[in-house]
This record gives sequence, structure tokens and C-alpha cells, in this order.
Amino acid sequence: MLTLYSMPSSGNSYKVRLTLAHLAIPFEHVTTEWDEGRELTKQADFLKLNPAGKVPLLRLEDGRTLSESNAIVLYLAEGSELVPHNSFNRAKMFEWMFFEQYSHEPAVAVRTGIVHTYKSRNPNPDAALLADLLTRGDKALDVMEARLSQSPWLAGDQFSAADIVLYGYTHKASLGGFDLSKRPAISKWLDRFAALDGHVDMGWPENAPI
Repeated sequence: MLTLYSMPSSGNSYKVRLTLAHLAIPFEHVTTEWDEGRELTKQADFLKLNPAGKVPLLRLEDGRTLSESNAIVLYLAEGSELVPHNSFNRAKMFEWMFFEQYSHEPAVAVRTGIVHTYKSRNPNPDAALLADLLTRGDKALDVMEARLSQSPWLAGDQFSAADIVLYGYTHKASLGGFDLSKRPAISKWLDRFAALDGHVDMGWPENAPI
């Protein structure tokens, strides 16, 4: 059986759990969450599996490991309906997955983490940094809004891995101070996503802080 090491409060980890749920793939879940600096990812046994010391990490049945959330999602999704068969739409899927890691996650996820999810770690964040993250995150969300105003899903008419990876942090962006009420196409996409068969919330398979 596959083993997934993931952080319940992390959108990057959530992407992988969402993929496993949508594909109904059984797995063993090993959770790691911040615990006064003694989290599992800093332990020697885990560092042997992933010297980078971070999750998500997928361990295959034969012992091989795979890290980086989008790489894991693609590995799990290969050959499924989450990867478009049409070459252009498949390239669009990759386009949005690259966008998520380069333009969206570094702003939307980071700001949400600072002001909400991990607020207790840094109760007095730098105001200039927060303003910059808000500007960059709003820009990324506006790019998504433009696309979703024209297409039901990011890669075209088909729900794909691109939607999964961008749902991970977009669905809680309002907690980071991003106004989704001004982005009706994103709001409808979030509702459409959550209504899909196989959808699970961020607390699955165990309760997690939101």
C-alpha cells in the first residue's frame, strides 16, 4: 500500500490527499504537524526518506519515494481522467500547475499562512511584506478569474489535476485577506469543485486546523 506523509494544515499536502480521494486509491496516512520544533520531518528516519525534510512525501510499495506536491499529483493521476488526453489541454494543465507553484502559491499560500494558519509563530508580521503578498496574490487570482470566466475548468471542459492543485490554497484564500466575493468565476468554480463526487475537505482523513 502507498504511504503518504502529509501535514494536515498544508494546502500542498491537501492536494495529494484530494487526488488520492478522487481516484479512490487506498493509502496509509502518516501525519506530521508543527509541534514545538520537534515535528516528524526533522527526525533522522524521515530525513533518510527525504533529505529535504518536508512533506508531502509519497512512499511507494517498493520503498521508492517521491516528493513535491505537484509531482506526486501527476504520478498518481497518470493514465486517469485527471490528465487530459488532448495534447493541447494536457499542456494547459501543465501551464496552470506551473503557474500555481510560481505565481499563486508563493503569494496566496504564504500570506494565508502568515495571517491565519500559522499566525501564532509570527504575531507581528512585516506590514510591507504582507502588502506585497496581497498585491501579488490578487494578481494571481485575477488571472484565474479571467480563465474561469471563459472555461468551467482550468485546462478546458474537463476537470483535471490543474484544478486540484489550485484548489488547495484558493479555497482558503479569504482567510489570507483575499476578497473572493469580487471574483464570481472563482467562487462558482470552488462550488463546482466541492460538489464533485469523491471530494473531501481539508480535514480528511483526519481532522485538521483550517
